[in-house]
Amino acid sequence: MQQNLYDNTEFFNMYKNLRETRITYIDFIEQPAIRKLLPPLQNLQVLDLGCGFGEQANYIIDNGATHVTGVDISEKMLGMARKRSEIHYLHSPIEEVDFNNHQFDLVVSSLAFHYIEDYHLLISRITQWIKPNGYLVFSTEHPIVLSNKNQEGWIKDYNNNILHWPIDHYGEEGLRTQFWGIDGVIKYHRKLSTLLNVLIQNGLVIEEIVEPESISEGLEKMPKLINERKRPSFILIKAKRVM
Repeated sequence: MQQNLYDNTEFFNMYKNLRETRITYIDFIEQPAIRKLLPPLQNLQVLDLGCGFGEQANYIIDNGATHVTGVDISEKMLGMARKRSEIHYLHSPIEEVDFNNHQFDLVVSSLAFHYIEDYHLLISRITQWIKPNGYLVFSTEHPIVLSNKNQEGWIKDYNNNILHWPIDHYGEEGLRTQFWGIDGVIKYHRKLSTLLNVLIQNGLVIEEIVEPESISEGLEKMPKLINERKRPSFILIKAKRVM
């Protein structure tokens, strides 16, 4: 099931305004972590799946890559992406785009895979696009975040203090719906073993796994990020195709 949240005007405006504050989980947790996982970018051909506003694509070009192909389902997001000759944007669902075998040195994706229903097929296709000795680096919402079917958030006491994060139905993979700006946002829960084993089954060698916490600036500007020590929001994986 494909869901184009970001062309919903209400959701898009909410997300755009949030990102423009530069005070977000992405700015202080996810992006600093994913940038540390990237291999040296000099002269690489890169695919960015779920590229959004193109900020990650610009970072990759600014740090030496030759070319980035950015793919996103949202016409509104791509409409705001900075136009550069080194970046080619494709308006397409990730599930429908296709490329030549061994076309990219690096495939990178920031918080998009949890929107994709068929993870097995996704990784199979991506592996074909990666050159031998090339990399896949991606972030996704952490399995413990998405496990609970009710998606009810933190359990708190009578004074609204956080007690713990509820984990339930962890072994029941599949669709979850939640309120995030609008009702009915669809994501897909997968066990940690699934995230890792599908990579291994496709011949990818896992080099690093990160469950990041906030950088120091984030703790100053968003004190609630200290709760990442109670429960990580994201998991990031770096894997290499060796053949």
